[in-house]
Amino acid sequence: MIDYSLARRAALTELFTGGGVALEDACDAHPYLLRAAKYHGEPTDRQCPVCRHERLTHVTYVYGDELGQFSGRIKATAELELMAREHGEFTVYVVEVCRGCSWNHLALSYVLGDGVPRRPPRRQRTVEDDD
Repeated sequence: MIDYSLARRAALTELFTGGGVALEDACDAHPYLLRAAKYHGEPTDRQCPVCRHERLTHVTYVYGDELGQFSGRIKATAELELMAREHGEFTVYVVEVCRGCSWNHLALSYVLGDGVPRRPPRRQRTVEDDD
């Protein structure tokens, strides 16, 4: 597991001490990330370190060759245990997002899986294919 709290602390220190980072640059969450936080994110008990008005939301993404077309999707934490039994290896990225001021930062990443290599699933038709 990689915890990015030191990088987070450095970014916040740079922001609050006038280290050359503008608020607009620190609070620049992409609209898709904000939408993902709204509809698929998991609320936390931690307040936003920038605006201090909103609670942070975690958005969890999964990536891996064995996931095929499903690599890069958002998953709920509860889904990860089942995925770890179905796939040999994939990486989980947890991003913290403030829906109020658009602060976002990679919180942690880790690798899951049962260690048994598998081929990616066959491509399946999805809603995105109809666009």
